[in-house]
Amino acid sequence: MALLIGLRFTASTVIPQWAAFTVYRTCYNTPNNLNMALKQISSNKCFDGFQKVFEHDSLELKCKMKFAIYLPPKAENAKCPVVYWLSGLTCTEQNFITKAAFHQAAAENGLIVVAPDTSPRGCNIEGEDESWDFGTGAGFYVNATEDPWKSNYRMYSYVVDELPHLINGNFPADPDRISIMGHSMGGHGALICALKNPGKYKTVSAFAPICNPLQCPWGQKAFTGYLGSDIKKWEAYDATHLVKTYSGSQLDILIDQGKDDQFLAAGQLLPDNFIAACTERKIPVVFRLQEGYDHSYFFITSFINDHMKHHAKYLHA
Repeated sequence: MALLIGLRFTASTVIPQWAAFTVYRTCYNTPNNLNMALKQISSNKCFDGFQKVFEHDSLELKCKMKFAIYLPPKAENAKCPVVYWLSGLTCTEQNFITKAAFHQAAAENGLIVVAPDTSPRGCNIEGEDESWDFGTGAGFYVNATEDPWKSNYRMYSYVVDELPHLINGNFPADPDRISIMGHSMGGHGALICALKNPGKYKTVSAFAPICNPLQCPWGQKAFTGYLGSDIKKWEAYDATHLVKTYSGSQLDILIDQGKDDQFLAAGQLLPDNFIAACTERKIPVVFRLQEGYDHSYFFITSFINDHMKHHAKYLHA
């Protein structure tokens, strides 16, 4: 039986499907045609829409996963475009929805916003909790090929395939109007998802993305662990390498980078390499170096409205 909390009904009330349940069944289109349950963890009204968190059993990751979804007021009576947000190292689905202050812009522009977790959790893999930049909270949005990670650490397929199937099948989402953005490791994830899937995403943006993981300590550590020593496997998940051979539909990329970001100074982000590759390939990119800003969510909050407007422009075109 559905549990409805905080909703006021009259005889003529039409209850949106996404607002009227705590647990329901869905089917993900896989060879095994397995059913999965979506369990609602939380629901909060925000700018006349709803910020919700759900849990489900992931087929790709072979563990329970949580994702956050903001449903704008417009979703009560129409399908809406979807923006996928990918968070950075150590984050969960909670960081963006509690810190980024995106809800008003999403409500005003009629955008569903989906924020997954950053890695599988609770897989009982030896070493998964030993480092903050590898394993739990640090999936790097790749499909691992090395033991013991390859059975669970498939965040790329989760973000590109499994999660959109869940969203499109169970919420008022327009599957033909999606875009993607992220921060740091999640900015890397957003860029590679867009570059590896021409035409799937209407646009892409990022805050302080890891632009060239082949050349930075974070990327080298993660790729060695998840993908082994074959550099060709690494190149398939490096935005700077991917953009050099990109030949799909035009992407207008927006990147904001804090000038006082400690990880920029440490050589972890390497945006200049990506910008140079985009310039060579004549791929439009707006890169804004923001004076005085660091790597934190204070930086993201300061410019999130610009990014939401950027996505709305292409999703409503």
